[in-house]
Amino acid sequence: MPLVTLTVQRPKSAEFKASVLDAVHAALVAVGVPATDRFQRVLELSPEDFRFDPTYPDVQGARNEDFILIEVLLSAGRSVKIKRKLLDALMAELSAAGHDPENAMLVFKETTWENWAFAGGRQIHV
Repeated sequence: MPLVTLTVQRPKSAEFKASVLDAVHAALVAVGVPATDRFQRVLELSPEDFRFDPTYPDVQGARNEDFILIEVLLSAGRSVKIKRKLLDALMAELSAAGHDPENAMLVFKETTWENWAFAGGRQIHV
């Protein structure tokens, strides 16, 4: 169960946020995540609360107010090959949705299976 957190600078339209979240979900499904496994949240912060360098480390161009920070919390154990496939799919999906991939950053976070309780306190993967 990936948990997706999208952080953007306010204000962003519902369409902007939906198109990014849809792109992330499509990329996750492309690497084998079930289509119904969709858990996402959006943090929309003021410019003073969401700071980022416009060029670090090697941005082609410059990040702007449409910068997208995507964090994906995954169960530990996915290979670098799968993460790379997800990254490639995500950049393609963002581009197809009209977002500049140079204006996006993806961070993977991992946790072990015993740290997930989906409903009612049940840990289904232990």
